[in-house]
Amino acid sequence: MRTEKKQDLAQRRHWRVRTKVIGTPERPRMSVKFTEKNIYVQFIDDSAGRTVAAVSTLSKAVPDREQLAANVAGATRVGKLAAETARAKGIDQVVFDRGSARYHGKVKALADAAREAGLKF
Repeated sequence: MRTEKKQDLAQRRHWRVRTKVIGTPERPRMSVKFTEKNIYVQFIDDSAGRTVAAVSTLSKAVPDREQLAANVAGATRVGKLAAETARAKGIDQVVFDRGSARYHGKVKALADAAREAGLKF
């Protein structure tokens, strides 16, 4: 499949998800982004248009961040850290925004780890 076609399909999938997923102050949107090397998680209040909390593999608060990668093991650790950060900010319930990624592999591992750490989706 051509690169342009893949990018177009990913953009359309992202738009389709974002029309249905909206964050509120009570249930912020948990946005997940995977690059080739890093993982980014943000908790966003769309009504105010601000980020409530954020965690990534590049955060200085993350222990052993040199060993984290954008794989299933790294996603599991980042999911737990994201849930702990959210609960420290008083967030218990979230709406999961997977972006243009499909819900399997790394995305599923991150979501499951966040659920186990106490977040309700």
